[in-house]
Amino acid sequence: MEKRNARNQSFWSGFFWGVAVMLVLTSAGLFLMRCTPAGDRLSAGFRAGTAKSAVSQRETRGKLNQLANIIDKLYYKETQEQQIKDGVYSGLLDSLGDPYSQYFPPQEYQALMESTAGSYCGIGIVLSQNKETMDTFLFRVYPGTPAMEAGLEDGDIIKAVDGKDMEGKEISLVSKQLRGEEGSQVHLQVIRKKGEETKTLEFDVERRQVEIPTVEWQILEGGTGFVQISEFTDLTPEQFGQALDDLKEQNITSLIVDVRGNPGGVLDSVCDVLDMILPKGLLVYTEDKYGNRTDYTSSDEEYLDFPIAVLVDQDSASASEIFAGAMKDYNYGTLIGTRTFGKGIVQQIVPLVDGSAVKVTTARYFTPKGNNIHEVGIEPDIELEYEYFGAKEEAYDPGKDNQVQKALEVLKKKTEN
Repeated sequence: MEKRNARNQSFWSGFFWGVAVMLVLTSAGLFLMRCTPAGDRLSAGFRAGTAKSAVSQRETRGKLNQLANIIDKLYYKETQEQQIKDGVYSGLLDSLGDPYSQYFPPQEYQALMESTAGSYCGIGIVLSQNKETMDTFLFRVYPGTPAMEAGLEDGDIIKAVDGKDMEGKEISLVSKQLRGEEGSQVHLQVIRKKGEETKTLEFDVERRQVEIPTVEWQILEGGTGFVQISEFTDLTPEQFGQALDDLKEQNITSLIVDVRGNPGGVLDSVCDVLDMILPKGLLVYTEDKYGNRTDYTSSDEEYLDFPIAVLVDQDSASASEIFAGAMKDYNYGTLIGTRTFGKGIVQQIVPLVDGSAVKVTTARYFTPKGNNIHEVGIEPDIELEYEYFGAKEEAYDPGKDNQVQKALEVLKKKTEN
């Protein structure tokens, strides 16, 4: 017992000394070369700044060693070293009281980078979880992916992955089990409910590189293009460009851009999309606490010259609010729906040498007219609560969406004038 305690003390002493040093280094301040909105992917480049430490090195080390001794002597279970380390790192970021600043262990950081890149090695699904039953289900199966080719469907409940029971497990654990090397297979057991009928089905799905479609489009009545952007990843500008090219070939006379439920994404991505729509001008700018300002602008190479409507709601956040804000400030599109989420701050992600990363809020962003919408949101030009008149079990039909119909009405009047 004494030998075990000696080894533990050696570990804790070295570990918390490292944490104390990290506290001091972190408080010195880090600046990235590229700024993006909350929840977005950020550049790895940074330079060290200077700032006074909030606590002295000696006080920090002493307090952490006290806590280490208490845990080592009194906690009733054996402790997991990495779990405690991650907890300390996370706690440091949590102490800021900012929900958008956080620590990412290596695996979580890798998953974050994959999601914002718009491609990853997997089977091509979006997972969701019922908070009451803790059932993890396929919220969406992307077309042209291994999951769809294998026969999986939206709504399938994941019962087991490679023989491991997934019922009641955290969604992050289920997601981890589904990922793997390209070319490898994953065996899924799912529960499929159709009306009153329930079946248990099994599928073998090959993992491969999947590009996540973030843009979908179609032609509506009166030659109006309808483009839905689910998020702004690195691939979104290319996909949006494909949508515009296709819709222009079909001679659209107006356009609806739907960013309802869009949680945001990459700043460069939304600026590239806006650059295809707006004439030359300021799109958004950021300011840090030192007053440093960075402008993001559009060129005059291309822009759209027909009426546009933008659909927004309370879940339109961050990068999608940059989109809506620029369209509104330039009076280039009619905003229809409900007030947006209100996330007008900027995060930067700093990768660390061990493969982990920290995300820290570093600045506020402003619309072209100088509005900071943080915790305020953007008011639509036409306030209209969402109503859908179709059956929930049927595929989405924009013809039964009251906000889409309102947009068509507004655009029709504009094209007739």
